[in-house]
Amino acid sequence: MTRVLVLAGTTEATRLAHLLVDDGLEVISSFAGMTTDPLSRPGRVRTGGFGGVDGLRRYLGEEAIDLLIDATHPFAARMPHHAAAAAGSIGVPLVRILRPPWTPQPGDRWVTVATLPHAAVTVDELDARVVLLTVGRRELHHFTRARRARFVVRSIHPPDQLPPRTTLILDRGPFELPAERDLILRHGVDALVAKNAGGTATRAKLDAARELGLPVIMIERPAQPSVPHVQTVEAARRWVQAILSRG
Repeated sequence: MTRVLVLAGTTEATRLAHLLVDDGLEVISSFAGMTTDPLSRPGRVRTGGFGGVDGLRRYLGEEAIDLLIDATHPFAARMPHHAAAAAGSIGVPLVRILRPPWTPQPGDRWVTVATLPHAAVTVDELDARVVLLTVGRRELHHFTRARRARFVVRSIHPPDQLPPRTTLILDRGPFELPAERDLILRHGVDALVAKNAGGTATRAKLDAARELGLPVIMIERPAQPSVPHVQTVEAARRWVQAILSRG
């Protein structure tokens, strides 16, 4: 039986596991240690790091992995590069699922920045008073030095550290436009900070900001490794099928 390792942590990874198991493949979904309660899925699940490129290379060999699919978040900083190096060194076919980024629409007021520290500086430059932060619970420390702004932080799990003057909301997407509009108005939000993750699960906050004329500090994605990539789960499934058809 063909054995597929899926580097997980996204909705795409969850859907892909279901499809590949339905196709009769053996699927191992791997989560980084920061994922504390992954959604249930068929196949095997492992949690924790591999120990860098060398550790992942050993795992691929010891587990006799036939195919590797990187379905980590578009803002995963290290794993995509580790996967590319490990798979390339031993000839395991690899594809990355990378959903298209969001692009500004007419009426959007985006301020595009390259990094989280730059986003934190831009909060002060905009003189924002109440900022909706949706950057992930491990990235909030960048905003602890904001001089004036209060923050509304939405996270699936309680963060280890919060900026001062923060209201915490524990919630998991997808989020709909009416609820996002209500959240912004209820808390008096006058600016948003977001990573350009793409997809539909959290897009509604951008639509609400456009409707309300609010600026969005949009953080660009990190550099990606030069490996084959697809934009959808269905395309990843076809990639698997194409490789298997070649024998």
